Amino acid sequence: MTTAATSAPERLVDRNPSITGAEIASELVPPPQFEHASFESYRPDPDFPSQQAALERLKEFAGAWRAAQRPGGFFSRKRPARIELPGVYLDGGFGVGKTHLLAALWHVAHGPKYFGTFIEYTALVGALGYANAVELLRGARLICIDEFELDDPGDTMLMTRFLGELMAGGTRVAATSNTPPNALGEGRFAAADFLREIHALSSNFETLRIDGLDYRRRDTEGRSESQADDASVQHAASALGGRGHRVSLDSFDALIAHLATVHPSKYIKLIDGLEIIALTGVHELTDQNAALRLVAFIDRVYDAEVPIIASGVPLDEVFGGDMLSGGYRKKYLRSMSRMIALTTGELPPHD
Repeated sequence: MTTAATSAPERLVDRNPSITGAEIASELVPPPQFEHASFESYRPDPDFPSQQAALERLKEFAGAWRAAQRPGGFFSRKRPARIELPGVYLDGGFGVGKTHLLAALWHVAHGPKYFGTFIEYTALVGALGYANAVELLRGARLICIDEFELDDPGDTMLMTRFLGELMAGGTRVAATSNTPPNALGEGRFAAADFLREIHALSSNFETLRIDGLDYRRRDTEGRSESQADDASVQHAASALGGRGHRVSLDSFDALIAHLATVHPSKYIKLIDGLEIIALTGVHELTDQNAALRLVAFIDRVYDAEVPIIASGVPLDEVFGGDMLSGGYRKKYLRSMSRMIALTTGELPPHD
């Protein structure tokens, strides 16, 4: 009879990963929960016909790959605008299946192809430099951008220019964004905002509106779970390590400070190999830069499906002050939804 090897909890703050451009590009694939996403496995909500309509339209978009090869391609003045537009934008709230559909499209596309969040692409440019990033992705048949963000004018302009260069070479682009759930009128202008902000490319995108309820909130709103005290988290981390799990244990303050020293493109390697993340002393954040770095970190943790155990303030309550009424509200709401899933052990495919 064999016994699992025991291991003491590691510390995220002791990790200082490096990453190359090729490694970043290799990570631009759908997250594990969408590894097998397909059009056939998407289940439209019959109460919202726009979901079925979006599914059918994306099948048409996927079926038009060969159209790009004929003379004139997508940019021919004689093109039928509906089928040959090189870009498609999925507009809708949390949890209506946009990421599933985006991943399904990626899976049926011929390579080279890339799939990542808006933050991952801007991190790629930040890590490699603009020219090197363009060269790395040049020639891609499809680029999928999940959660296109419009809250940073500089990043939006950067990505518009970036996509413009790639689309001019024949690359097709599919993008999504999140809008706040149950906000009357607030989410209805995301498509207009998107097209306005990428005005130089707007004529190349078809917008598909997807209505529906967030499947993560259909039965309950949910809250992040928090342990009674730091000692409970420390004991749990040690016990899990004793059973052979790879666990990290850090104070919340130490993690926040460490994230400021690591480029966001490296966050995925910061958690490489971990099965559980333990945090002590979680508290409300008042610094916007720290909050945004935490959002980027939580995105990587969620994609990697690594659960979190924590003490202190519930994780979904860390965005303090007027953060939830400011310009990054959508970003924080998305992160809060993911924090709830990470701390409750409920990790269904997101969006």
